[in-house]
Amino acid sequence: MHVKITVDVPEVGNCSVRHCAFNREGNCHAQAITVGDSIDPICDTFMASERHNRRRAHGGVGACKVASCRHNDDLLCTADSVRVGMHDQHARCETYESS
Repeated sequence: MHVKITVDVPEVGNCSVRHCAFNREGNCHAQAITVGDSIDPICDTFMASERHNRRRAHGGVGACKVASCRHNDDLLCTADSVRVGMHDQHARCETYESS
């Protein structure tokens, strides 16, 4: 069974992690990313690969597990859009702001 669900989520406005399977030309094409491991705002959806997925739609933020982020409201991101970049060998949400 295939279910189509439409929700309003923040867009991944820019991703500079070029070697991620979901990044094509600076844009995230994951259906929805998950941010955080409860402490650090890492992109849990990051998948190292030189091959990129074929999906055309831009990715959104499905969940945020970083309770200390001011954009986190009940595990949902309230930022207008997010930026993802590489930091210390991890893809990281650069929109993170401590609350």
